[in-house]
Amino acid sequence: MSMGQQVRPLDGLTVVSLEHAIAAPFCTRQLADLGARVIKIERPGVGDFARGYDERVRGLSSHFVWTNRSKESLALDLKQPEAVPILHALLEQADVLVQNLAPGAARRLGLGFEALHERFPQLIVCDISGYGEGGPYENKKAYDLLIQSEGGFLSVTGGPGEDEQAKAGCSIADIAAGMYAYSSILGALLLRERTGEGSRIDVSMLESLTEWMGYPLYYAFDGAPPPSRAGASHSTIYPYGPFPAGDGGTVMLGLQNEREWEAFCHQVLRRPELAPDERFNTNAKRSDHRKDLRTIIIDVFATMTAEQVIERLEQAQIANAHVNDMQGVWQHPQLAARNRWGEVESPVGRLPALLPPGRNNAFQPRMEAIPALGQHTRAILEELGYSAENIEAFHATRMI
Repeated sequence: MSMGQQVRPLDGLTVVSLEHAIAAPFCTRQLADLGARVIKIERPGVGDFARGYDERVRGLSSHFVWTNRSKESLALDLKQPEAVPILHALLEQADVLVQNLAPGAARRLGLGFEALHERFPQLIVCDISGYGEGGPYENKKAYDLLIQSEGGFLSVTGGPGEDEQAKAGCSIADIAAGMYAYSSILGALLLRERTGEGSRIDVSMLESLTEWMGYPLYYAFDGAPPPSRAGASHSTIYPYGPFPAGDGGTVMLGLQNEREWEAFCHQVLRRPELAPDERFNTNAKRSDHRKDLRTIIIDVFATMTAEQVIERLEQAQIANAHVNDMQGVWQHPQLAARNRWGEVESPVGRLPALLPPGRNNAFQPRMEAIPALGQHTRAILEELGYSAENIEAFHATRMI
């Protein structure tokens, strides 16, 4: 199939998004990757506040560059009454509305599902919030780190000391909510094919992250102690984590079963007598005696470079990895070999962008420009039938 003949799964679908920060923009960017037209409504003069998080990408925000390619930016002040007909005209043509405004804000704007469903029965509405509708936390402010804390993630992440809790190095609660919003919207589109009607999706950051916490939750089932914090090591499997080599490098390795333990002792440590050692001959014992075993491993690795350690691990078929920094990931040979880097246009020129995971042989993902604030306002309003005089009047009142 040639590029000109390709059809993407969401071609022809329109998504209107009242979005900021990460959760909703991450969701809608993935819909755009699959071909959807995403119209991002932003406050005039200010825009999505994630635009101002930093200036690390040639003056653009790293967060914004990541989550906003292939979208159209419409600057529109929804608090002005004259903006309501514009929004309704957009929703008349839209398939999906996504919003992650402050709790209650969408309903105050007349964007509650009941009112929208009566007027636009085929519209799918996805509401993303910190804690979801109802319950004592419904109106509580929610940011990623706060949800990591409420959802128990901090309690099992970091070092063993009382003051060594650590947040994830990326916005994991936002990402979780964005992923569930994305997949739920795809499900709602399939449901609409059967019923002919739109539906409402209520996605909570807390519930999304709690789902991802399933293992530690069940490990602590019925009042049992939770997994201990073990830094970059696994809390219950050992050896599984980072170990220093003699050249100052670090190697990540992981053992999953007793066959691998035997191979590790014979081929990597070259100390076969450790395999039946009563301190280490089951995973539970290795975990209980991890301090002694770590000392042994470090002593052996101290005689080798990190690459020599990895070579032995490969020969023994023991899972391993380099401990890369961000530059190591930009230059990762596997990503390069699989041609996973593309480019997108932006207000500051072409920028590299990772192609979406889940490569499909039937189509190429949409990889289009990151919009400037309000870049598409005039074109969208003209498409809706507004005249140049109308548009100038909107500018005069700062509605756009």
